[in-house]
Amino acid sequence: MKTVKLIMEELKAVDADTNQRIDTDELKSLLRKHQQAFTEEEIVQIGKLFYAGKSGGSVSFERFVQAIDSVVQLEERDDVKRDSTGNPLDLGSCGNEYLFYKSHGNMDWKIELTHTAPKNFQDRLAYSAVKGVRVIFDTATGWNGEITRNKVLNRTIFLETVAAVPGMVAAIVRHFKSLRTFQRDGGMMQMFLDEANNERMHLLTFVRMKDPNRLFRLAVIGGQVGFGSAFLLSYLISPKFCHRFVGYIEEEACTTYTKIIEAIENAEEGSELALWRVELAPRIARSYWHLGEKGTVLDVMYAVRADEAEHRDVNHLCSTMEDGMPNPISNTEKELNTMLLKYVRDIMERGDNQQPAVAKSQ
Repeated sequence: MKTVKLIMEELKAVDADTNQRIDTDELKSLLRKHQQAFTEEEIVQIGKLFYAGKSGGSVSFERFVQAIDSVVQLEERDDVKRDSTGNPLDLGSCGNEYLFYKSHGNMDWKIELTHTAPKNFQDRLAYSAVKGVRVIFDTATGWNGEITRNKVLNRTIFLETVAAVPGMVAAIVRHFKSLRTFQRDGGMMQMFLDEANNERMHLLTFVRMKDPNRLFRLAVIGGQVGFGSAFLLSYLISPKFCHRFVGYIEEEACTTYTKIIEAIENAEEGSELALWRVELAPRIARSYWHLGEKGTVLDVMYAVRADEAEHRDVNHLCSTMEDGMPNPISNTEKELNTMLLKYVRDIMERGDNQQPAVAKSQ
C-alpha cells in the first residue's frame, strides 16, 4: 500500500488538468522525476509509444495503478490471465505499424557464436545451402589462407551488397501483402527495412576504405540480379525458409567478423591489419554507431559483428513466427510494460529511502 500511495502522490503532482487521468505530456513529466531510471531519449520514445497506443488519449489513475500491478504479476508468475482489454494499459496496436526505433549506438559488442540446429527438412535444406555457398565463396576468394586488409575489404564489401537484399525483399513483400489484403503487418515491415538499411550502412562504411573497381562493380550487379531474383521468388513461396536461410547466413557472418577481429588484434605491430587497431573509422561509421571522435576500424568490426548477431537471432525467430504476430523487437505493449516495471522498481527503491519529491508538472 505504501508504494501505491507514493505512485498516487506522483500522479497527482503531474496532473495538469486535475482530471485524475494521465496523458502523454503528463507521463513524460512523471518519468522525468526518475531520471536515474530513464534517459531523456527513453522518455521521449515512451511518450510516442503511449500517444500511439492511446490514439492521443489518456488513462485514469486507477487504470494506471492496475496496469502496474498487472505487469508486476505477469513478471513474477506464469499463470496470470489478461483481462478483456488484452493488455494492462488498454492500448491499441496502431503504433506497431509505424513506430520503430532502433539505435545502433552504444551496443553491447560482446556476442556469443551460437548455432540453431536444424529441426526439419526445410531447416536442413537452408543450412546445407548456406554451407555450400560458403565453401565455394571461401575457395574462390582464397579466404582460408592468410587474412589481409585487401581480402577483408573485398569480402565485406561484396557480402554486404548481398546481405542488404533479404531485409528489403521481406519488407517489400509484406508491404504489398498489406496493401492487397487491407490488413496490418504488426510492425514487421519496419523491422526489416531497418535491417536492410543497417546492412547498407555496413557497405557505405567499407567503401570509404576501398573504392571497388569496375569488374568488382559488375560482379555486384550480377550478384544482385541473381541472388535478389532467387530470394524474392523463394520468399513468395516460403518466408519461413528464407528467414531460416538468412539466420544461417548471419551465423556465418558472425564467424567471419570474429575471425577478422582476431586477425586485427593478433596482427604483428606495424602490419597493415595492426594499423586498424588505431586507424580512425570513417566518419559515417563513427556517427552511425556512436563510436566517438576516436573510434577505430577495429571498433567498426565489433559493431558490425554485433549487428549481424542481432540479425541472426531475429531471422531465426521469424522463421518460427506465424502470420499476424507482432514485431518481436519493437512492440508497443511490450515496451510500455517494461516502462511500468522500471518505474515501479525505481519508486520502490526511492520509497525505502525517502518520499518522492512532489513538483509541478513540466
